[in-house]
Amino acid sequence: MNGRIAPSGMTAAEGCSLERLTPPSRLYGANGLATGPDGRLYVAQVGGSQVSAIDVDTSTISTISPMGGAIVAPDDLVFDEAGNLYLTEITEGRVSMLTPGGEARVLYGDMPVANPITWHQGRLIAGECRMGARIMELDRDGGAPRLILDNIPMANAFQVGPDGKLYVPVMGANEIWRVDLETGAHDVVAGDLGVPDSVKFDSKGRIVTTQVASGQVLRIDPVSGTREILADLGPGLDNVSFIGDRIFVSSIPGEITELLGDGKVHSIVPRALQWPLGLAMGADGALFVADGTFGYTLRPGGAPQLAGMIFHSGCPGYMLGVARGAQPGEWIVTTGTGSVARYRPGEGASDFISHGHDRLMGVALAPDGAVVFAEQGSGRLLSASSGSVETLAEGLDQPMGVAIDANGILYASQTGKVIKLVGGRIETVLDGLQKPEGIAIIGNRLFVVDTGTKSLVGCDLSGGDRTILATNLPVGAPIGITPHYLGPIGDMAGPMINFCGLTAGPNGILYLSGDAEGSVLALRPAQ
Repeated sequence: MNGRIAPSGMTAAEGCSLERLTPPSRLYGANGLATGPDGRLYVAQVGGSQVSAIDVDTSTISTISPMGGAIVAPDDLVFDEAGNLYLTEITEGRVSMLTPGGEARVLYGDMPVANPITWHQGRLIAGECRMGARIMELDRDGGAPRLILDNIPMANAFQVGPDGKLYVPVMGANEIWRVDLETGAHDVVAGDLGVPDSVKFDSKGRIVTTQVASGQVLRIDPVSGTREILADLGPGLDNVSFIGDRIFVSSIPGEITELLGDGKVHSIVPRALQWPLGLAMGADGALFVADGTFGYTLRPGGAPQLAGMIFHSGCPGYMLGVARGAQPGEWIVTTGTGSVARYRPGEGASDFISHGHDRLMGVALAPDGAVVFAEQGSGRLLSASSGSVETLAEGLDQPMGVAIDANGILYASQTGKVIKLVGGRIETVLDGLQKPEGIAIIGNRLFVVDTGTKSLVGCDLSGGDRTILATNLPVGAPIGITPHYLGPIGDMAGPMINFCGLTAGPNGILYLSGDAEGSVLALRPAQ
């Protein structure tokens, strides 16, 4: 059983073949972890607006709070003795409660980038993951919160230790702090880490902490400061929880791992792509997959290889659209914070082209070297060249994908149709669509993914000879569900908007993002 909802039975047109290049994800990512009173692991999933529970012995996943439900953006979670579940909602800046009967209510709504939360002897403590963050004790009856400590450089998943002090992973300082709950006085327990993002205590009073950048799980003695590496699982780790003395770790790409000791691990839920968005084919045949927080390269017959992530040097930020750059190893990316950049993950470097845009989506490189991109929030198509940005078209209805043909003509998808720009005029190429997103061009054929109808449509460049190449694709929102709008996460990521990327590779193969299930698909045309 999966916690993720996606169509089944995808079908390719006669003569075409359709295959998954990467396995579907079973979760919408994996953020906060908490062990429930029923002995299951409860997993917060920001991107999916969902909370799931996992039986760690059978790997069965059950939905506790579904996409489209009252809980919008769960990041961390904790139970009290009565079985109430408390959750931080990071994009909403609030703390909510879910009763054992399923009733949800907001406890506190003024906590920007709400993230860490813990429960200790009848006290509910929550904090923020931003520069200048606060940690507060909350009144469950609606009274004013009590400030414990402020001006913290990005607090994350914390817990009260055996000594009654709060142990806080401080990501911006790359340290773990020990905080007095009454006075806010604090000292450094450990530093020079791998960007710690969770701290929990085992049954012997030792810290177990995940490192999001290095991918290590460390055990630290809070008295002596001695540390040991329990596991090295790869970048993207998020949280840790215990069932008895068993240790479980979550990873942002939807992985749940049990640490068995002596460096051995057991996968409860395997790692996969979280939200594959933009796609681009490199000159060397490697596909670049923009997966929000992560960027991967994918070669034929291989597994995704991490190219970069937002906590790595030179990464431009939360990656959405992507196009092949002019130089080997270079990619042009749009980010969730409204920037366009030339990204060279092999060098750990980015050169920013433009900033300050409103919900960027697809991007393409024009023959003259200009970078063309869709600004969904303003309804514009823009071109950046030689340090200046030009508006090519405006007044569009949520433009998403862009592509440029061999003659330099720009095509773009917007609500209901695909358009092209000819001599400064906007002409409709393909209409009657619902929610077209990624587009690609091969020769004189244009292809577009319609996430509304879950189909891949092709036509000639004038809009004629329309064909449907695939149906029932795992793209877009689940049928019958209206996902919540997920706003920005401080200055780390802008609105978390899905974008189903589409790109062309050698031999006329089309690659598309199966964003509903977290996969990359390949459609091979009829021979």
